[in-house]
Amino acid sequence: MGVFEGFSMGSIVAFVLFLAVMLGVNEVTRRSKSLSILVYCVLPVVLAGLVFSGVLGSPTGKTWFAWVKVVSALAGVYGFMLIRFTKLGKSRFAAIFPVTILALNIAEAVYREFQVFATYKTLEVDPGGVLVLGGTWNILNAIAGILCIVTLTGFIGIKVSKDKSRDMVWPDMTWMYIIGYTLWNFAYVYNCISTRSMYAGFGILSAALIAEFVFKRGVWLQHRAQILSFYAMFSLSVDFQQSKYFQVLPTYSEGALMTISTISFLFNVGVFAYMIYTIIKYKKNPLKEEIYTHTNYYKKSLIANNLETKSQGKPLKSYTA
Repeated sequence: MGVFEGFSMGSIVAFVLFLAVMLGVNEVTRRSKSLSILVYCVLPVVLAGLVFSGVLGSPTGKTWFAWVKVVSALAGVYGFMLIRFTKLGKSRFAAIFPVTILALNIAEAVYREFQVFATYKTLEVDPGGVLVLGGTWNILNAIAGILCIVTLTGFIGIKVSKDKSRDMVWPDMTWMYIIGYTLWNFAYVYNCISTRSMYAGFGILSAALIAEFVFKRGVWLQHRAQILSFYAMFSLSVDFQQSKYFQVLPTYSEGALMTISTISFLFNVGVFAYMIYTIIKYKKNPLKEEIYTHTNYYKKSLIANNLETKSQGKPLKSYTA
């Protein structure tokens, strides 16, 4: 049971370069306010003008859903920039905006899962030129997506890092949620944006994970939003999969579709169960306080961003990221 097919030495090199570009753009814009404005504010306007004038464009840009994704991803980046670089970072906006934009983004994808399930009973090409196949896997992953919304906790504790990059830190978003979301999102892209799932799924999700676990811990949502935004602008402007080096495609095996969505579903059920266990054991309210403050991941995220926390009255400065 294969997941993808069409690998070659050229496609592997192209994927590595693709990953490097996504990570590189994320890192330089994360570290520079000026470059952030250039890439996420100026570049979208230029690309949109070129697309509407017919100079650039891809089949993906023919669907409303693709444009909604670009707008929502960029809206997330803009909101996060306001939190990072203005007084809004110390207001209630810092708690409400990130969780709202992420929940809406997930909800859009959940809707698309149900739409594919109801519309594409056989292997068909959708209006955006994507070959999709609906089935029970869509329902399983839609439920996983709903769980990804339900398990968003501790947003009241979102902070701005005390370093030069001024990153938006969500300490309560620990590795369990990050992996659960990643599995769900990969399954969603594999189910609903199948033709581009190697890049729109595995590629940019891998980049966000590397950015979180290698470059800067505790900033996963910011990494995710910036990488997704840059990819979305690129994919709507350039039909890059016409190149033979980007012809790694899904197998459309029903076994693969069901397996990927089942893994997503089961893992996110586990994340939900652990959330309930934590709430009960520590008597926490996930809507009003952070609930994973007892975990090493939470503590290390604070240390990585020069944010102080205390345990038993002593600073946790002995932790290493």
